[in-house]
Amino acid sequence: MKRGVWQRIPAKYGNWRTGALPGFTFLGAIIILRLIGLLQYHEWLVFDSFLRWRPTEPVDDRITIVGINEADVQNLKAYPIPDRELALLINTLQEYKPRAIGLDIVREHAVNPGHQDLTTVFKNSKKLFVVEKVLPDTIAPPPNVASAQVGFIDGVLDNDGRLRRSLLGTPDPQNHQIYKHSLTLRLATAYLATEGISLENGIRDPATMRFGSVELSQIHSHSGGYVSADAGGVQVLLNYRNHHKQNQFRTLSLTDIKKRNFDPAWLRDRIIIIGMTMPSAKDDFPVTAVASSLSAQGNIYGVEVQAHAVSQIISAVLDGRSLIWTWADGWEYLWIILWGIVGIVLGWLPLAPHKNFVIVGITSFGVVGTSYALLTWWGLWIPVVPTALVLVLNGVGLTAFYQYNRAMRSRLHERQLTINHTYTTIHNGPLQTLKLLIKQARDQDVPQDELILTLTQIDNELREVYESLERDVQTQEQSLRLGSGQEINLNAPLHETLYQVYSQTLERDFPCYKTLKLKIPNFEPIDASYLSIEQKRSLCQFLEEALCNVGKHAKGVTRLRTDCLQKEDQCIVRVTDNGSSLSVSSEGRGTKQAMQLARQLRGKFQRSSSVQGTVCELTWHRRKSWFS
Repeated sequence: MKRGVWQRIPAKYGNWRTGALPGFTFLGAIIILRLIGLLQYHEWLVFDSFLRWRPTEPVDDRITIVGINEADVQNLKAYPIPDRELALLINTLQEYKPRAIGLDIVREHAVNPGHQDLTTVFKNSKKLFVVEKVLPDTIAPPPNVASAQVGFIDGVLDNDGRLRRSLLGTPDPQNHQIYKHSLTLRLATAYLATEGISLENGIRDPATMRFGSVELSQIHSHSGGYVSADAGGVQVLLNYRNHHKQNQFRTLSLTDIKKRNFDPAWLRDRIIIIGMTMPSAKDDFPVTAVASSLSAQGNIYGVEVQAHAVSQIISAVLDGRSLIWTWADGWEYLWIILWGIVGIVLGWLPLAPHKNFVIVGITSFGVVGTSYALLTWWGLWIPVVPTALVLVLNGVGLTAFYQYNRAMRSRLHERQLTINHTYTTIHNGPLQTLKLLIKQARDQDVPQDELILTLTQIDNELREVYESLERDVQTQEQSLRLGSGQEINLNAPLHETLYQVYSQTLERDFPCYKTLKLKIPNFEPIDASYLSIEQKRSLCQFLEEALCNVGKHAKGVTRLRTDCLQKEDQCIVRVTDNGSSLSVSSEGRGTKQAMQLARQLRGKFQRSSSVQGTVCELTWHRRKSWFS
């Protein structure tokens, strides 16, 4: 892009600075709303929706749920489930050599009959993991079970009562020297140990956990959409498996196990999680991110939560399935600020309002779509609500502001153009006649009849100027009224228009024209495709002014050369005479207008005088296409 393009931008769109103030105010307000947590709930809802809208995933056949449902309880005619039934169930499952069994049923006290049978099972089953509760109220694990086979089942609910996080480890509230592991972590560790992969501390974040090269993405109090969340212990976001038509895991009932109504391959070398799948057990959690066919709509049983939590760890380690992770706070706010600035730029674009709205809408959908894609395929949760909100507010809100501002600036510009056009028309017409009269009156006495005639001529010229300007306003004709009273068409080729100015001006009754003996007009085609009507009008007025100065001030002039041509990329309008003229330092209204025109065209104006005469010249370079 050429330097001239960069020069045009601030000249044409300089009002962006005014609009940037409300834009950055909107941006600051959105950031403050996010910092104080007013957008947290909405970010959670979008996060849940994205997880639900993900493509269907295959069933994880490495995990099998044994769900004790209402029909099982009706068949047993006992609740809670007696210890003997649990002992028989565990023994039956162990026949098929699973890698690990998780009993997601609290067994702090005996439930006879069969308590001794269950105690024996607990003692002899090295692949069995039982549960406890540590936060906030405690429930002890079954007695005489090794601590390495005990995992807690505490869940961390968000303020809206939903479950989006998995707590993997936490210090013992009674003894901070002891570190507790969750049932999820126990089962995942046991399964991956047979693959030769052990649990270790993280490398990038030593406070988190790692299996092989996969480091579990620990969340903090301000991760993702969270604001001042309780992030104690080691917590990770739950990346629920998504399946719209059936269970995410193979599920068997207690009756299925007792009747051996299953394929043995469903249990062999698998993780088996035993839990309650009956509404009356009150063992469910409100979740909107995943659908469950076992529990009531919007809820998920605790045993299913355990299955999802275990699955996300072993799938990440063995299959490369993404864990859900977030940026650091600084990057999240940089992302929001970036799109807030994009909104300011979109609002600043000089387009029709409906086009701006369409562009803002497409961009907003693009931001939301990008956020969805990042979460779906890479597990990255980035801010969506504040980003889309500030983009729409700035893009749509500032569009109206900029449109109003541009309209005001356009009206002011039109007024200024009208003022300049009016003055130039008067300056090159009646004022030239008046200046000539004043000059004659200073040099000699002017007869009264000639004075009245000249003043009458000035009066008529002023009236003609008024009529011409009024006609231009009413008809919006693209024409120019010369001081001679003639009008020329500005839509004609530029060299032809300039020649008309030359011809009409030299017919005016200026004293110095009377001594002219040689007139040399040199008018060649000039590329004016990039010039506006106002710039063409100003060029014509420049030439008229230069020729009028020769007629008024070039005493003794005998030779006049006028060049209007283009040499390669340089355009030239030049008037050269051999008379004696004004001092070069003289700078009147016409000179100021010529210098202003030169700045508009990014060209150069100069007037030089010597004993050989005067040269009045305007040069500029023809503009090319941006892509030429």
